[in-house]
Amino acid sequence: MSRVGVLALGPAGVGKTTFCNSIITHMQSIGRRAHLVNLDPAAEATEYEFTIDIRDLISLQDVMEEMDLGPNGALIYCFEFLLNNLDWLDEEIGDFNDEYLIFDCPGQIELYTHVPVLPTIVRHLQQQLNFNLCATYLLEAPFVIDRSKFFSGALSAMSAMILLELPHINILSKVDLIKNEVSRKELKKFLNPDPLLLNAADDKETNPKFARLNRAIAHLVDDFGMVQFLPLDCNKESDSVANILSYIDDVTQWSESQEPKEPKDEAEIDDDE
Repeated sequence: MSRVGVLALGPAGVGKTTFCNSIITHMQSIGRRAHLVNLDPAAEATEYEFTIDIRDLISLQDVMEEMDLGPNGALIYCFEFLLNNLDWLDEEIGDFNDEYLIFDCPGQIELYTHVPVLPTIVRHLQQQLNFNLCATYLLEAPFVIDRSKFFSGALSAMSAMILLELPHINILSKVDLIKNEVSRKELKKFLNPDPLLLNAADDKETNPKFARLNRAIAHLVDDFGMVQFLPLDCNKESDSVANILSYIDDVTQWSESQEPKEPKDEAEIDDDE
């Protein structure tokens, strides 16, 4: 039976850890189990303890102190060390066969845009550990509905989709922070965006010398036709988080991998009632 893993990706501060905790809370409420795997050597546990923690192998703080490196250089060192010690990850994951593993990843997107760290880990999880994986890519809703910033967010999401080559779900986090009624109506345009219309609407406010670049980016995003978003409001766990989990279940084929259950006989049904 293949395993299921969910990667929580996105820039720093978008709410990846909050999202991971919300998924686990919801799964527990419906009688399913999940475990949190921390792949950020600088992260501290919040609501739930990490079942598997990269800091048991190497921590960012130790590397910065011992190697006299800055945070970004130390992060690259940590992941190069992990790639040279993937047998540690294999041993840590070894006992978890039939449960969700949720991988909380660091926010430095250069780990999959400039250096092939996460793509290498993804291939290892798929080929060596038989994982069905799904990538969730989070962007902040207040950031994205600023049209001048939408395309940078869309390009970063596309970059992750192309480089990781995984089933991919884009998520707009922190929608609860958008209080203004006009902005909330505007948000709907970004859940299933038409990049060409968004670019046309933004032309009046953009420096004309960037117009051709913006149009080229809009056409690129439109040609791929894959940049859509699901809203995430962690204050409304029962609807938005449940909806996102249903998408994850679909793309990872979680239901198909479950063992069939014997139907209850009439006596058992009467007892349940």
